[in-house]
Amino acid sequence: MEWTDEGIVLGVRRHGEGNAIVELLTRHRGRHLGMVRGGGSRRLAPVLQPGNSVSATWRARLDEHMGNYALEASVVRAGMLMEAPHAAFGFTHMAQLLHLLPERDPHEELFLTLGAILDAFSEADTAGMLVARFELAMLSELGFGLELETCAATGQRDDLIYVSPKSGRAVCREAGAPYKDRLFPLPPFLRTGTPPASEDVESALAITGHFLLVRALEPRGLGFSEARAAFLASWRRSADHQR
Repeated sequence: MEWTDEGIVLGVRRHGEGNAIVELLTRHRGRHLGMVRGGGSRRLAPVLQPGNSVSATWRARLDEHMGNYALEASVVRAGMLMEAPHAAFGFTHMAQLLHLLPERDPHEELFLTLGAILDAFSEADTAGMLVARFELAMLSELGFGLELETCAATGQRDDLIYVSPKSGRAVCREAGAPYKDRLFPLPPFLRTGTPPASEDVESALAITGHFLLVRALEPRGLGFSEARAAFLASWRRSADHQR
């Protein structure tokens, strides 16, 4: 068995004296493990850094085997992730969320989303928005996508300013007014792609965080890792400093 694909390095662990087991998010084969012989060497260390994009060739005798990787770096991002604490924590958080997906289950759109986010992740003022979009994409890939295009109560498409914490559906101003204290404010950029204000990013992360917890993590007996809280704290400090 052999294939070649694009991948993003999610994690690396030593295996034996000089080898490494590398986890990639591949474009066409999802989250996939493989051994890199000599992966513990100084020569390969710059390639096997989390966040890097690579060209990966995988070989194994049978498809169900772990197999071996031959990897070549295509985009090196390790320096950026190390220099920007919000980026390092944010990538760790996103990589951990990807473990909610079955191994070897293809999610090409999520692969493309993660790559685009990493390419723009050094700027602290947009990092919060990018993580919110990634969490929204994760909800969709997990089968828990939010319905933000029509009002849950009236079906109308205009003046949508709330999100129901129960249904995950948008609610218009008129229908939501009596219950506004129990609804999330809906940030316009989640629907329109317009640049968000800082308070809109906080609102978006509150929405995506809530639904990831109640729909994806808590049913598995899980919670958010410390990386998400560390990202939020670092992002807020960096964004405040840039303003």
